[in-house]
Amino acid sequence: MDRALAVVDADASTKRLVREAGELAAAVGAELVLLHVTTDEEYEDKRKAMESVPDRSVVYSAPEAREGAEQFAADVGREALDGVDVSWEAVGAVGDEQEQILRTAEGRDCDHLFIAGENRSPAGKALFGDLTQSIILNFDGPVTVVTE
Repeated sequence: MDRALAVVDADASTKRLVREAGELAAAVGAELVLLHVTTDEEYEDKRKAMESVPDRSVVYSAPEAREGAEQFAADVGREALDGVDVSWEAVGAVGDEQEQILRTAEGRDCDHLFIAGENRSPAGKALFGDLTQSIILNFDGPVTVVTE
């Protein structure tokens, strides 16, 4: 492992995932990329909410959403990686989660991926899809899944 990507989300298990990814990366001298993706739906919901504010000077753009996602990843990184001797950077993205995760991993030459597993029944996975399974099938490298 030279550079790993850890997917940061709003679940409670994220800090544990980032901590474990950081400790493993530090142990082998690898770099760590922390990625938070704001989905299109989350972006649109917040944009519409901001547009409803009577002051017309209030706007919420895609670059602001990306910056907010990056800031969220950085905040989690600072807290979870406190005391871990690992080189890391925070990245934010807006769009389809799977697409953004895979695009970021490829664009930053990540050779290992850390992601939180979703607790869904087999029927739930069949009906709604499963991001973790999709990443495992489409990422060209090892994927470590952390579950609660």
